[in-house]
Amino acid sequence: MSTPILFKTCAQVRQTLLKKQEIALLDVREEDLFAQAHPLFAANLPLNRVTADARRRIPRLDTLIVVYDEGEGLAQPAAQTLQQLGYSQVHLLDGGLQGWRQAGGEVFQDVNVPSKAFGELVDAQRHTPMLSAQEVKALLDAQANVVVLDARRFDEYQTMNIPTSISVPGAELVLRAAALATDPGTRIIVNCAGRTRSIIGTQSLVNAGIANPVAALRNGTIGWTLAGQTLEHGAGRRATPVPESQRLTAAQQARTVADRAGVKRARLADVLRFRSETTRTSYCLDVRTPAEFSAGHLPGFASAPGGQLVQETDVTMPVRGARAVLADLDGVRANMTASWLAQMGWEVWVLDDLQATDFSETGQLPPPVPPSPHRYRRPYEGTDNPHEAMQAYLDWEYGLVAQLARDGTHGFKVL
Repeated sequence: MSTPILFKTCAQVRQTLLKKQEIALLDVREEDLFAQAHPLFAANLPLNRVTADARRRIPRLDTLIVVYDEGEGLAQPAAQTLQQLGYSQVHLLDGGLQGWRQAGGEVFQDVNVPSKAFGELVDAQRHTPMLSAQEVKALLDAQANVVVLDARRFDEYQTMNIPTSISVPGAELVLRAAALATDPGTRIIVNCAGRTRSIIGTQSLVNAGIANPVAALRNGTIGWTLAGQTLEHGAGRRATPVPESQRLTAAQQARTVADRAGVKRARLADVLRFRSETTRTSYCLDVRTPAEFSAGHLPGFASAPGGQLVQETDVTMPVRGARAVLADLDGVRANMTASWLAQMGWEVWVLDDLQATDFSETGQLPPPVPPSPHRYRRPYEGTDNPHEAMQAYLDWEYGLVAQLARDGTHGFKVL
């Protein structure tokens, strides 16, 4: 017989978020419905994925979990399944999503909203340098001293990319930029599909103090398409190995940025201590590429390439208020990723003094999630989205800062 499932009010959930206490606020509808409206720090875990994914995404069994839907009858069975999996602090959100609205809670559209909203806040406060699609095309047409770096995942880059651009996923930028732009006069332009990853990538280079002039491609491949300009497809250009002297310089730059953001330092012995704690969740994450992770990683660590981790905090770390422990072997990617997570309100630690021999575990990439017929179609993916949908998406992104101000629970602090 299952334990009766209690309720948490919207006010109680908000108070937990404001106090930065651990909570997993789970929307158990399908992704397409989740993307239409949800609280800022809700994470999507559809009912049919609870059994497969809950233990990996919510590792501590006594985590405070609050489950909701919008009257579809999914929350109760999801909560019961979580109890059957061994979770002891499972609650239902009083009134569900409608109760959240009625209590004055802000709701957000799209997916990965905390990261996208944070990116807009960074741009608003730091005035990240940008160039329009027309300005970038003019530079390329004139064969100017410029290099375009695509900060998305490699598979996204292969689908469509700015002509001449090179794939350098976000966390790789500070590590690899100097090797791709050896002349300090070379202008570096960072792009993604829309705005967030190009803003964070460009600002990473600015924060690190790279000598080159840097700018984001305003509105990414969406802006390029809306300007009537042609994208490439199937490109395979990737960053080359980094000379040791440049790695050392990048590591010092990244460490300075991380220290300024309040990132904490740890060693392997601390990981054992973190894992022994029964009242805290620790996400132990390897921020290098999936190929590097598969070749060898720290025992018990999960693969979370840094650029995507900053973009998808709600997917990788659905327990808001948890601790993040990041690892790499170069001293750059973990520090740069951690600097952004710290500004997003996470308690984040970077492991120091790691040796190649510490990365003794191989394989163990998570299995791919089967495609869902209810997956949300992002307005910035693919090549066949209507221009009206692309423009509406950009307009929505511009409005996120105002929504953040109304929500009040975000805890972001841009340096």
